Amino acid sequence: MEFYEVIAKRRTVRDFEEAEIASEVIERIIEAGFKAPTNDHMRDWHFIVIDDAEMKAKVLDIIPRGISADDMEQLLRDWNLHDPVQQESYRIAVPKQYRMLADASVMIAPLFKQNVDILKPENLSHLNGFASIWCCIENIFLAATAEGYACSFRIPLGDEENHAKRVLGFPDDYLMPCFIGLGKPGKDAKRIIQKSVDVKSRIHRNGWLPNKE
Repeated sequence: MEFYEVIAKRRTVRDFEEAEIASEVIERIIEAGFKAPTNDHMRDWHFIVIDDAEMKAKVLDIIPRGISADDMEQLLRDWNLHDPVQQESYRIAVPKQYRMLADASVMIAPLFKQNVDILKPENLSHLNGFASIWCCIENIFLAATAEGYACSFRIPLGDEENHAKRVLGFPDDYLMPCFIGLGKPGKDAKRIIQKSVDVKSRIHRNGWLPNKE
């Protein structure tokens, strides 16, 4: 698949079909992550790949199974989500936060070493490790697309990261920025429409100046 085709085809998928993924494919996808830029050149990243259904259920036990229609509408109001496309994306995504990981062929816990309090950084450079792991994760998403698979992801809420740490046993000085679900998109998987952007209107040359045609 040509590079820009991969970029165009990458979508977050939350509906997967039953399909095994060969170990060598998973390794290729994760290896692509290690090609991403990193702040300290050490690439101190680790990945826990979970394909055991019982272990997956233990990790996900803390995540809500769904949301009521009333609670969904209240969430949209509380988060000030007014754009129709944005609202539709949340209506599709929020109820599937558990199932999109439970139904994936494998769930991956990406880990990176963090030596300072990421929630109370003294300056932006203290977030370099966090920024780098997300570059790595994007490479994984693109590699999965090139291989004919897709990913979902959930950023931990509340005690979800600590719960995952207790179940999976990773060290205290490693952080898990998200859960990743990797699998074969279901035939009827919903594809959320991406917001259309006029790229020219977002590019400012030599300063924040009005764009002139």
